[in-house]
Amino acid sequence: MIEKKVIPEAVPFKFSQKLKNILYIAAVVGLLALVWGIFVDKAPSARIWANVWLNSLIFLFIGLGSLFFWAVNTLGESGWQTSFQRVLEAMGQTIPFAAILLLMALPGMKDLFEWTHTDHLDEILQSKTAYLNIPFWLIRFAVYFAGWWFFANRLRKISIKNDLEPTENFLKRIRSTAGWFMVFFAVTSSMSAWDWLMSIDAHWFSTLYGWYTFSSMFVLALAVIILITIAFKKYNILPHIRDEHLHDLGKYLFGFSIFWAYLWISQYLLIWYSNIPEETHYFVERTENFNELFYLNVLINFLVPFLALMTRGAKRQPLYLAVIACVLIAGHWLDIYLAIMPGVVGHEEAKIGVLEIGLPFFYFAAFLWIFFISFGKAKATPENHPYFKESFDYENI
Repeated sequence: MIEKKVIPEAVPFKFSQKLKNILYIAAVVGLLALVWGIFVDKAPSARIWANVWLNSLIFLFIGLGSLFFWAVNTLGESGWQTSFQRVLEAMGQTIPFAAILLLMALPGMKDLFEWTHTDHLDEILQSKTAYLNIPFWLIRFAVYFAGWWFFANRLRKISIKNDLEPTENFLKRIRSTAGWFMVFFAVTSSMSAWDWLMSIDAHWFSTLYGWYTFSSMFVLALAVIILITIAFKKYNILPHIRDEHLHDLGKYLFGFSIFWAYLWISQYLLIWYSNIPEETHYFVERTENFNELFYLNVLINFLVPFLALMTRGAKRQPLYLAVIACVLIAGHWLDIYLAIMPGVVGHEEAKIGVLEIGLPFFYFAAFLWIFFISFGKAKATPENHPYFKESFDYENI
């Protein structure tokens, strides 16, 4: 028999001035790093825009990945995730701000995307102009964000309304919305990866690229979910979070890190074996000119979680799990760095300096600021959710 747990009373979340000051400092550090890159390091414009694009995409991936996690658990009739569902909801509310950050990088499109150059004589790029042209690219950009924001907002409204006015058809409504989101996400997550990352190297293509980008997105989101959940548990905002919840999150982090490695090696081996010049040049550039970072990427994103999270006990220790989550955030930042920098900046100008290390502080500060505001607008837990009490009673084997 599983012992019923008494639901503890949570401490109301308050976006304190102390927390705001910490985020102010982090944002200033990021902006100073940008100023350093422009005026002191005198980085070329391509490197500046590549860093802005990189960090804006990571900002988006964390919010979008959390929305996917919420939707897929809703469809699977999961009970355990309702304990920290409001974390997922608030993270999803950052998506429209990601659109603003990406739009701010559009003045650098000609630095980021070779196919935007109207004077190029490249036959391969000319053959792709029906899809890779600025008007159609911007239309797709608008469709992606309109759809993602609609579903994030719709799911949030249904959830909060159920707090105030519990309804019998709540599960039906939220599952239906989550189901339509999954259909939309399945198409747009791959297409946006083609548009925003793969088209940087427009001669190159990979049929696995959409899945590969999704895996990196989801691991990033899981790592941030883990860090926030652990912090909220420590400060009694979510005191009901148990080892079982962290264990399940740790299993997700472990499993999808292995999934990322599976897609990485599958993509690499297929291209290596076929040995088609249009495909191999992508990896030749990275193995010859970014050799250390190329293999460090695999080491961090596969070997670290594989060895560190294999045992049951490792996934049930909050501090240990938080450290691994931080390592994987850095690892997948590096993964996206390698997707962008070689094609935009080239090996002669690309490096990891003050700009690359400091600028992410601004984006993480902005993300957390929006997250905290959104989280504070609703109860910390969806107490009227039909599966909410179940999340306290299950036991992880």
